Amino acid sequence: MSTMVTNSSLPERHIAVLAFPFASHAGLTLGLIRRLATASVDVTFSFYSTAKSIQYLLSSSPIPDNIKPCHVLDEYVFSENMGDIELFLKVGKECFKRAMKATEEETGRRISCVMADAFVWFSGDMAEEMRVPWVPLWTSGACSLSTHCYTDLIRETVGIHGIAGRENEILKFVPGFPELRLGDLPSGILFGNLESAFSIMLHKMGQTLPKATAVLINSFEELDPEINKNLNSKFLKFLNVGPFNLTSPPRLSNSDDYGCISWLDKRKPTSVAYIGFGTVAKPTPDELVALAEALEASTTPFLWSMEDKLKEQLPEGFLTRTSEQGKIVAWAPQVQILAHISTGVFITHCGWNSVLESIAAGVPMIGRPFFGDHHINTWMVENVWKIGVRVEGGVFTKIGTMHALELVLSHERGRKLKEQIGHFKELALKAVGPKGSSSQNFCTLLEVVTSLNL
Repeated sequence: MSTMVTNSSLPERHIAVLAFPFASHAGLTLGLIRRLATASVDVTFSFYSTAKSIQYLLSSSPIPDNIKPCHVLDEYVFSENMGDIELFLKVGKECFKRAMKATEEETGRRISCVMADAFVWFSGDMAEEMRVPWVPLWTSGACSLSTHCYTDLIRETVGIHGIAGRENEILKFVPGFPELRLGDLPSGILFGNLESAFSIMLHKMGQTLPKATAVLINSFEELDPEINKNLNSKFLKFLNVGPFNLTSPPRLSNSDDYGCISWLDKRKPTSVAYIGFGTVAKPTPDELVALAEALEASTTPFLWSMEDKLKEQLPEGFLTRTSEQGKIVAWAPQVQILAHISTGVFITHCGWNSVLESIAAGVPMIGRPFFGDHHINTWMVENVWKIGVRVEGGVFTKIGTMHALELVLSHERGRKLKEQIGHFKELALKAVGPKGSSSQNFCTLLEVVTSLNL
């Protein structure tokens, strides 16, 4: 089925895209918009984000001519912390409104659809006021999205007080889940500051999403069939249009300044532990020591992506003693590393992008979750998909980490994990293929956002 939409007899269409300008959100959103803009060249996409966010996104690669970057919130100063997110949630609605009105006047094209990061939950009210379709994008998995949609049910059933010490309690009432460990619910449902702007945003988002014309998700249907079945009944349209790392892969530079790939070339197949926790999650100094001691004692070859300033927290003499065994770099080309034949396990925080990249590469995981959706992703990795294990106790200890390494790299169970993640890799590749579920859903999305008669 062709995904090219061109019809000069149609009125001019103008889609507003409201980004969440923090972490990887805006980049994931822009990746999807690139695909839509390439497939519907007569549609204008106004992409709203902060100047800093847009500058960063456009520095890596050009965009189609029908995507118009629009700066918003530039009267405020944003960096990368929770205070900035609270400010964004407070002033964002009015700032987006002003910017969208200005764009309509400038282009002479009335906005015909509002697409937005699901975190920008108030965009639903804006679309309703404008009487146009609202199409929010959830950049994480179906498992975390579902729990946010059932926050009220979970709070009413479990209670929000006196939950300390109940983390290992198993919940069997959340639709789509056979069972779920209470302590693995995402932040903002029962754990963390439930009165924070971020928690309130997640709660309101879960309540508002059923009103959307279509809800998009960065995943593929075959990964979570039962959760998908339930969410399909909850939303007007629920469209898996990912994984984005396969449908909208980032422009990969050829730079491997630290020689990671050539180092891997000299190692045995599936022998290396690759360690990376993204840009935000950081183990405590004690855990860094425990992880380092486990790697050294187990003699596991390792490639570790770590900020230079954290090296001083490693055990004394560790870098010298393991200079042949391992390699520590300030930046690592993660996708290429995971795809390398020598990589046998990914030690990760189980952020959604990392989980999807691990599935695409067929590399089992050892999960150490920190916050947000990390815990529920780790639960799914270990207990539902069976493509990895949680480090014992959820934190790095020398013995627990050595056990996990042995299990994944040497044990019979490790072979089964490898087979299972290979199965999901095949399903993911099929989903984004010409007749796959995600490709079909993308065609449906094109019809939704380019139609003027919904």
